[in-house]
Amino acid sequence: MRETGGQNGGKLRRFRLTAFGCAAFVCGMLGAAYASVPLYQLFCQVTGYGGTTQRSEVGASHVSDQMVKVRFDSNAVSSVPWAFQPNEREITLRLGETRQTSYRVRNTSAHEVTARATFNVTPLLAGAYFNKIQCFCFTDQTLKPGEEVDMPVVFFVDPAILDDADVGTLPTITLSYTFFPVEPKKTPVADAASETKPSGRL
Repeated sequence: MRETGGQNGGKLRRFRLTAFGCAAFVCGMLGAAYASVPLYQLFCQVTGYGGTTQRSEVGASHVSDQMVKVRFDSNAVSSVPWAFQPNEREITLRLGETRQTSYRVRNTSAHEVTARATFNVTPLLAGAYFNKIQCFCFTDQTLKPGEEVDMPVVFFVDPAILDDADVGTLPTITLSYTFFPVEPKKTPVADAASETKPSGRL
């Protein structure tokens, strides 16, 4: 009887270990799934993958004598009735030099429009060295009918790009923005009903 009890106890321990291992594996997979998106975003920011630029609070630590040409491109999908163009088509600057430029946007429609800009840099590998200090991307922009504004961009190109053999000969870099429509926020039915419901006061 003792041997049987010992065998049963061993089987129970193995079962518990197996169950624990399976539970740990499932938890690990769930954690990886939830972390995949932010990890991918972090990967893009660090490596410049897909033309993702870098964000910086201050300018470069040093400025090189090497020059680089930066071109500016602008696009708006057909559902965004905006005239959108850079105020400068291209500029030449030193690596590490902080520069400001801007894009001009005008709402050509007869109604208020809200849109949001995404961006990319080409060549794609240059994104790891293109640092933006100020930018209007990923922020909702609302223009009234006929309204026209200048949207600034402050940036520099990291001199470390010269040490990257994968980039090759220093390229002309293109910074491109595209505006997409943003759906207006809808008022929940309950909130709308409360707003229209009489207060009961005379």
